[in-house]
Amino acid sequence: MNAAVFSSLFPVVFFISLGYASVRLGWVGRQSVRDISNIVFLVLSPALLFRTMSTVHPEDLDFGPVLVYFIAALAIFTVVILAHGFNRAGAVMALAGTFSNTVMIGVPLVGLAFGKAGLTMLFTLVSVHSLILLTLVTVVLELATAREAARRGEAQRGIAVTVLKAVRNGILHPVPLPIVAGMLFAQTGWTLPPVLDQSLQMLGVGLGPMALLVVGITLAFTPIGTHLRGALGLSAIKTVLHPLAVLALGWAMGLSGLPLGVMVVTAALPIGANVFLFSQRYAAAEEVVTASVAVSTIAGLVTVPLALAIATRV
Repeated sequence: MNAAVFSSLFPVVFFISLGYASVRLGWVGRQSVRDISNIVFLVLSPALLFRTMSTVHPEDLDFGPVLVYFIAALAIFTVVILAHGFNRAGAVMALAGTFSNTVMIGVPLVGLAFGKAGLTMLFTLVSVHSLILLTLVTVVLELATAREAARRGEAQRGIAVTVLKAVRNGILHPVPLPIVAGMLFAQTGWTLPPVLDQSLQMLGVGLGPMALLVVGITLAFTPIGTHLRGALGLSAIKTVLHPLAVLALGWAMGLSGLPLGVMVVTAALPIGANVFLFSQRYAAAEEVVTASVAVSTIAGLVTVPLALAIATRV
């Protein structure tokens, strides 16, 4: 196996295994999972997102290759939504099929495989990765939640009111809000005070490990055998269909070389832990998503080297 791939994927498998072992050893109980998830979703995630976006200046970035990536991702997102229906579970599974683990796995892998030029391209993608996909799924989830509530007779609103409420909830949300706030802050030209910047950095560093520990903890309470088929399906969409779609679209749009290679490898990465956090937050497809994060990470040991081999030849 390629050393860069192994060194990037090993920490992910390691943290998930630690979370799983914590349950088996009796250190963590089922009742604590939701509280730990809230800490990750409501505290650690906003800190990382705001700090990351607070230094992003869109005018300095090349969004051509990124456009190819997101056209492919949005096409897959739409197909999965249509296949599963416009509901919370469908939205979460659509996110699972398109949201890559760009930070914990992508950054070290691309850095080792493509060097500084590859990282610059990846950071361009990372700068809008969460903004586009997480904001999209937030709005879809809020619309689906309102739709399901109306069907139960809990709410009777016009479509315009429902859409406006969903958009409002989609913006005033622990994920899109710090992204937008960070981008607005970056446009002021100011810099964060060192003490605050260091504090946010410390919180952000904890996001990846903590999110993966929670995946492992939830995995210990999840009968994977029951959800193996669904997990394999979602993993195949994420680690096989997504990179193939990016590759085909990139060729069709005349993209080649390092930019296309970085996009293809990033699309082949396992499902990001944020998908799990959304499934927990909205109580949608929790077990199949938990299993899918683990299965796609294991599958990545095979699919990522293949994508890397293809990427070095495009």
